[in-house]
Amino acid sequence: MRNYCFGFLCILLGTTSMLTAQKGGIDERIIKKAGQIEAQVVSWRHDFHQHPELGNREFRTSKIVADHLKSLGMEVTTEVGVTGVVGVLKGGKPGPVVALRADMDALPVEEKNHLPYASKVKDIYNGVETSVMHACGHDGHTAILMGVAEILTELKDELHGTVKFIFQPAEEGAPAGERGGAELMVSEGVLVNPKVDAIFGLHLDAQSEIGKITYRAGGCFASVADVKITVKGRPSHGAEPWSSVDPIVVSAQIINNLQTIISRNVNITENPAVVTIGSIHGGNRSNVISDEVVMLGTVRTLSEKDRLLVFKRIHEIAEKTAESARAIAIVDLPYSMNYPVTFNDIKLTQNMLPSLEKSVGKDHVSIIPPVTGSEDFAFFAQKVPGFYFIIGGMQKGMDPKTVGPHHTPEFIIDDSSLKTGVIAFCNLVLDYFTFEKK
Repeated sequence: MRNYCFGFLCILLGTTSMLTAQKGGIDERIIKKAGQIEAQVVSWRHDFHQHPELGNREFRTSKIVADHLKSLGMEVTTEVGVTGVVGVLKGGKPGPVVALRADMDALPVEEKNHLPYASKVKDIYNGVETSVMHACGHDGHTAILMGVAEILTELKDELHGTVKFIFQPAEEGAPAGERGGAELMVSEGVLVNPKVDAIFGLHLDAQSEIGKITYRAGGCFASVADVKITVKGRPSHGAEPWSSVDPIVVSAQIINNLQTIISRNVNITENPAVVTIGSIHGGNRSNVISDEVVMLGTVRTLSEKDRLLVFKRIHEIAEKTAESARAIAIVDLPYSMNYPVTFNDIKLTQNMLPSLEKSVGKDHVSIIPPVTGSEDFAFFAQKVPGFYFIIGGMQKGMDPKTVGPHHTPEFIIDDSSLKTGVIAFCNLVLDYFTFEKK
């Protein structure tokens, strides 16, 4: 166990409870300040939730964020990666640069929660009018990071380094035909000038209890690539199928055969993987055999080896199955989305684990299995050491199997989880500065 010093205070990393913070020290002040601004953080979150914006369209959200950071006296850059906002807080003492990231975008989902701040917003998504909702907690992430910015600004004279606040658009993917998200921000230089030494990110989770933090070293969130498979056949009257090469029948065979990739090709004792076909379109009448079917799906893997294997097998299965039926299958993989594995730097995770334990108590921090969901935080963590963790957002006593999961109309986060996120981010920054100083 290491001792970390910050100015006049020695903080024992690995402390089992926030209540053990030394009286008058940084730990106690963080807890106190987080409590003082909690109502404001909740208010920000409710406002963002009531006014959600889709990826690359976060104009209102980014203005509120930028105005807040400017009011704190930070160097602020806007329109990074389309609508992203970056604030730089220079500490009173020299040291490394730490980045904190929050995503701002909402989803094309119609909210069904009966909340006073429920979304009623509609917008255009890929050319179609849709309802819009914060169905993944990004409203909370943004509010948390705004609160952290306020606290660390008050402590800036004691900071042994610089903090870069990254408010990112389009984590859920940019609209068709556009670039966006973390990948675009990285390409535009968000991790340089000043050069970032480490980056931290968090995610609120609707299906784990408030007051708990979970994490995983190494591969944490899966890589994701979407796939488009076009099956070309020969049309015919539905009463004369022998005259056709039926692309619907071929597509059904392809879908069934794709399931063998996970059950027979991937070593699932090492890592999980997923191949899902989520959309299939072909034909427009009951008595007409169409000439074409288009399928869309998603591929999730936890290692580069598995990713290459699954990609190869999708091509082989789709193309050869079609060929055996005298049809043609054209595979576009990746099609429009391609995120790498979100990898938590092993050393950074080990060094910063005591900061999470200090934030909620050692007994409330635990390791989780790999998550087959994906996160474009991965693009940041490809360039610099990164650590991404999960904050519980479900009310105690509720059943995680029955609460509204992420990306659904019933998704909901308990407001009390926001304070935990603020405290955890602050502890990570201060402890990282102290660790690097040693």
